[in-house]
Amino acid sequence: MAALVAALAVVLVSVAAFVTVRVNILETLDANLLQRASAAAQSELADPRQLATIPTEVLGAGDIRLALLLADGRASSAEGQASAPPLGVDELAVAQGLETSSTRTASEDGVQYRVVAVQAGADQALVIAQRLDSTQQVLTKLGVALPIVGGIGVVLAALAGVVIARAGLRPVDRLTAATERVAATGELRPIPVDGSDELARLTRSFNDMLGALAASQEQQRRLVADAGHELRTPLTSMRTNLELLAAASRPGAPTLPDSDRAEILDDVQAQVAELSTLVGDLVELARDDVPLVVHEPLELTDVVLRALERARRRAGDVEFVPTLVPWTLMGDSTALERAVLNLLDNAAKWSPAGGQVRVQVRPVDEWSVVLEVADAGPGIAEEDLPRVFDRFYRSATSRTMPGSGLGLAIVRQVAVRHGGAVWAGRAPEGGALLAMRLPGRQPRF
Repeated sequence: MAALVAALAVVLVSVAAFVTVRVNILETLDANLLQRASAAAQSELADPRQLATIPTEVLGAGDIRLALLLADGRASSAEGQASAPPLGVDELAVAQGLETSSTRTASEDGVQYRVVAVQAGADQALVIAQRLDSTQQVLTKLGVALPIVGGIGVVLAALAGVVIARAGLRPVDRLTAATERVAATGELRPIPVDGSDELARLTRSFNDMLGALAASQEQQRRLVADAGHELRTPLTSMRTNLELLAAASRPGAPTLPDSDRAEILDDVQAQVAELSTLVGDLVELARDDVPLVVHEPLELTDVVLRALERARRRAGDVEFVPTLVPWTLMGDSTALERAVLNLLDNAAKWSPAGGQVRVQVRPVDEWSVVLEVADAGPGIAEEDLPRVFDRFYRSATSRTMPGSGLGLAIVRQVAVRHGGAVWAGRAPEGGALLAMRLPGRQPRF
């Protein structure tokens, strides 16, 4: 492509240069001949009797032919010329007074002449012709030099195009090899990047994509490993209890007391409920293929009130004290209700009997609101604050308590899907403070 463009440019420039030089040379030659002819027409050369005795060398060139053409077509030439200059209707029109001057190219005996004619008195014209041999030689050399120089330029352009294309496509080749390597081996190793051009930016973007994909794979592996670890304990306990019940039901086996049987059945039911909750939480966390937010308008107060109603039914004697303000946002009401309920359940779990949980919705600015849930429990240790929203993370004091370690991770995931954030701290009541910021606006009535 570079060679083709260079070739087209060379052709256009060569043609334009050749035409321009040829026109300029002929214009210069014509101006010189007309000047000489005008000067001769005002001298004794305009007299036919004197013209025959004057050599043409007086005009400063030995290759000039000179003649005086009368209106009736008769002509007399200067001494020393083998013949008169080429004469035609153009020169005759000047002699007859129809034209003031004429200029043309004529051929005679295979030789080209540049012929000019000017009026030299009444009913006659002075005609001068000069051979074009030297001019043709210059134009011939120019016509040969331009294609040669242009051809060299085309070759250099082609070589430069090949070098530049190979250098420019080398990062693309690396990207292609990297994608083929990823497809063949599954390795997500980043690609070396040099420079700051568009291809370097493309490589960096590809490396970012590889990094995100590697992080996603690591997150999936960690989720599977953590989920397997969390599922193993209740499944093992449930299998033990079921095996004990099955063994007690065999003929000849010792009779299992009714109190022990009822205790085992209650334990199995609790383990089934724990497994159901854990599976539900895992499904919620694994929803990476759904849209980030269901875009429907909702009232945050209604979401919090529904979550409060559900939390009160299973919180025992823990009291929830809400302080709410109207707030409208676009989002998924089911996911938000699940997140708020997880915050309330966590606060109820850590609150002492008869304790209070403060639930407050307060605007931060015109476009964001914070939901705070504060309990009166022991609070969160400083080293645990940065990790309370991690998946399957459970502090040393919570390992003996019910739960899967996924509830607060779901809260963070829902907040991020809605363009918000979460954080943990210490509440003025002395317990834990968990907050979730969400975008939106306060309705205007």
